Amino acid sequence: MNQVGSKKTAAVAIQMAITETREEENELKVKYQTMGIKTAAVDYGGEYINAVKKIVERAVVAAKREGVIKETHADEGAVAGATREALSQIMPKAIGLNVGGKIGIARYRDHVSVAVFFGIGLLHLDEVGIGLGHRAVP
Repeated sequence: MNQVGSKKTAAVAIQMAITETREEENELKVKYQTMGIKTAAVDYGGEYINAVKKIVERAVVAAKREGVIKETHADEGAVAGATREALSQIMPKAIGLNVGGKIGIARYRDHVSVAVFFGIGLLHLDEVGIGLGHRAVP
């Protein structure tokens, strides 16, 4: 893809969410930084219903820490909203169960995407879910 827009930004967020190691995360960060795409990723695990608030908070904190967003109401709200959207997509599978995995965040200019890639389950009976949210910010 030559042009970076909402579709490419979303694909980058997904790639960040499916990384398996910190080294892989860092390699992708460097790669995408050269394209002008800012990225962040953060792990999370816990019971889904109780975890929603913490997952949103972790996404916002990681995005600020990695310089993906500024500490403004609009930027923080965009990441929080995109994260809630991503979580709502896996809710039918996850409600009442434990989730564990990674949150990937990407931003290019006014495009912000958040992807969640979680194992969902009880004991060894795991399901897998991925959710994706996008917001536009000035």
